[in-house]
Amino acid sequence: MNHTARAFWLGSPGRGEIRETALPTPGEDEVLVRSLYSGVSRGTETLVFRGGVPESQHTAMRAPFQEGDFPGPVKYGYLNVGVVEEGPAVLVGRTVFCLYPHQTRYVVPASAVTPVPDDVPAGRAVLAGTVETAVNALWDAAPLIGDRIAVVGGGMVGSSVAALLARFPGVRVQLVDADPARAETAEALGVGFALPGDALGDCDLVVHASATEQGLTRSLELLGAEGTVIELSWYGDRKVSLPLGEAFHSRRLAIRSSQVGTVSPARPGRSYADRLALALDLLADPALDALITGESAFEELPDVMPRLASGEIPALCHLIHYDRATP
Repeated sequence: MNHTARAFWLGSPGRGEIRETALPTPGEDEVLVRSLYSGVSRGTETLVFRGGVPESQHTAMRAPFQEGDFPGPVKYGYLNVGVVEEGPAVLVGRTVFCLYPHQTRYVVPASAVTPVPDDVPAGRAVLAGTVETAVNALWDAAPLIGDRIAVVGGGMVGSSVAALLARFPGVRVQLVDADPARAETAEALGVGFALPGDALGDCDLVVHASATEQGLTRSLELLGAEGTVIELSWYGDRKVSLPLGEAFHSRRLAIRSSQVGTVSPARPGRSYADRLALALDLLADPALDALITGESAFEELPDVMPRLASGEIPALCHLIHYDRATP
């Protein structure tokens, strides 16, 4: 066994680097995983890269296998798919998903990995963490047959929510985004698309995921009477102002937060493992390939991450491949 690996670290806000790290020998109930792919979530990960996590949220924002602390140095990430090289016989050779940062190999408890279904390609499986967020959001939102729904914000999370809503019978779903290029994503997912000014109103439900003040304001405007906005955006250290003095009270509107760190109270009998396994099953749909918008080699991450954070590389999920990475 090679007892070292290489990992991507945020040395300080805006500066990434690849470091060598020692690997422990796997214990009886542990697995050694060789990474095949990892994914960069352009929302949360680039916010971390810019150093935008408020001090009050340093604990809440920790990833399961994070090393270091915000704002840096920190090893951060949570979308990893690899092959089990050592561990319990039932897992050896299996392709698995794990909430692990960008690293060539790693050792974790066997309970921390989830086998990827045979009908889900390894590259697409990196989306499991984001589709899991969408599953939790829809458990919170509880959409009904025939609902009129807008998803405001066509990023990785919003597009995942729209993709799942496309499966609901009789539901009018519209993906709303200021970027006209997101119309192509919406078409691939099988949902309608509109620019913010053209979006259909009188909605029963709006899922907001644009992480902008303008997007949340528009979400409220799109609601019909007694409608609800499910807020998925993470604003980091930014403050948001809302027009709560207009029709907010007279139409009895509501804003509810949804956060993947807790399983929705609407599903008290489901575990984190149940939710993740469901997300992986849902990834059998090839339409979700539309959420992977670019690919780079692991060695390129120090140069790629600043370009993702600045928007120079437009992305939903940016795929990182390890096929030529040294251990």
